[in-house]
Amino acid sequence: MAKEKATITLDRRKAEEARALVGAESTSAVVDVALDRLIRLERLRRDIGAYRATPPTDDEVALAELAGGGLLDDDTDWAALYSEE
Repeated sequence: MAKEKATITLDRRKAEEARALVGAESTSAVVDVALDRLIRLERLRRDIGAYRATPPTDDEVALAELAGGGLLDDDTDWAALYSEE
């Protein structure tokens, strides 16, 4: 895919934090990762919306319950809490 230069205004602290978190070599790489994740998230939201238009069957509900509750899916910085430093 062809890439082109663009001028954007951003919060440098957020960009640097994101860069460190994903191990990106540049701010451009961070923006690319962020856009990929945003696109994936928004597609998922649309899929969920389409899925909700038709209620799940009893078998689908039972299967989903096997997956667990996602107890670690929150904003907690687990790496910082359990770092070895």
